Amino acid sequence: MQPSEEPRYTADEVTPLRAPQPESAVTPAAVAHRAVPDALEGAEYVGFGRRLAAVIIDMLILGIATFPLLYAVYGAEIFQADRMLLGPVDFALSYILPAVYTVTFWAFRQATPGKMAISAIIVDARTGGRVPLARLVGRYFAYFISAAPFGLGFLWILVDRRKQGWHDKIVRTVVIEEPF
Repeated sequence: MQPSEEPRYTADEVTPLRAPQPESAVTPAAVAHRAVPDALEGAEYVGFGRRLAAVIIDMLILGIATFPLLYAVYGAEIFQADRMLLGPVDFALSYILPAVYTVTFWAFRQATPGKMAISAIIVDARTGGRVPLARLVGRYFAYFISAAPFGLGFLWILVDRRKQGWHDKIVRTVVIEEPF
């Protein structure tokens, strides 16, 4: 073959060239199994006792706010009622108001007044950042799942490594000591 001649190959004789892949090539499988740095490294998770204290504080606040209104509307009947709901005002004050109170404080302050009193905040379990509103609403309703089987979902906080209840696990949240 002359130096000026180009080699001639048929299509069957040509193997496509591929760039060599380094051993550390990033593949989806490698990313899925790679350890992600813990965004919450060093954070102190808040346990069952302090979280229970926060719930009691919130219940007292809600009770002080709603009891006089319920008494004004229903009188002594609120003490003698043999049914779950006395009427629409009872439903609004006993079910709607606590949900709005809780989710609103979570969304704007990352904690209810009870959690603020114990210096705790709710954060995303993966990033340590704020939790989107839709997941906060889900967290509120997941409380019912935690409560349903004899409160086992809340008691789970006692044995979990990150002190998460079932409601936390469902929506991927953790309660941590508020950083100063």
